Amino acid sequence: MAEYDSRPGRISPPEPELTQAQHDADEEDLQAGLSGLAAIVVDALTVDESLTHIAEFAAHAIPGADGAGVTVAHPSAVPLRIQSWAVTAEFVRKIDTLQYEVHHEGPCITSMRTARPCVSGSISDDARWPRFGGAVLRLGVNSALSLPLVLREQVIGVINAYAYTLDAFAEHAVAMGTKFAGPAAVAVHNARLLTAAQQRAEQLQRALGTRSVIDQAVGIIRARSGVSAEEAFARLIKISQDDNVKLHVVAERLVEVTVRRARARHLS
Repeated sequence: MAEYDSRPGRISPPEPELTQAQHDADEEDLQAGLSGLAAIVVDALTVDESLTHIAEFAAHAIPGADGAGVTVAHPSAVPLRIQSWAVTAEFVRKIDTLQYEVHHEGPCITSMRTARPCVSGSISDDARWPRFGGAVLRLGVNSALSLPLVLREQVIGVINAYAYTLDAFAEHAVAMGTKFAGPAAVAVHNARLLTAAQQRAEQLQRALGTRSVIDQAVGIIRARSGVSAEEAFARLIKISQDDNVKLHVVAERLVEVTVRRARARHLS
């Protein structure tokens, strides 16, 4: 039996009597979701795109889910701060907005803080979230299952599954979801690493471009005045400080003016 935190006083619903065909179908859905996770990094998606795909895979892999979402926490933020999230349906977005932006309570936040799966089969009666529960009831949603994404003993996010029916997530659903959550945590982590690497590469490329135009501007000043490279660079810095304009912008302007003048002389 999977370990999880449930609504206080909740009597666990009886496990559904699944046929072998139903067991096989659930396993196939889980394996399809896991295969999809493996392809996410290969496809070099952004973090938001990756989260959306993970949420879609989770909705299929967790039995009984009518919709799902994936939420990522900001690293080491105290108090808890949500960094980003993706959902499979608009009603899930409304629920998560109630959790993160309105009431600041709910199964995802509980799971993120306890690092344990969190289950509720009747959200409106759940004493853990008195304000959130009533708001969600108006959306017609009764059941929630939140699964922490744990990597190196740190919770980096949560998978949230929701259902309109009461007690939609029994132990079987928790077990299947837990099997999915482990690889999903790795997929989220890898997607974040890949995006960070891409951002660093873009920053480096911009820095190289900036350095190139500054070198060109230094060369122009030297050609005009005959000063050394150090003196030409110092002049650029002084202009930057006097005009309160970034150094690379001063260099770009100088190069552009010089090029325009050279073209005008060539055409005259």
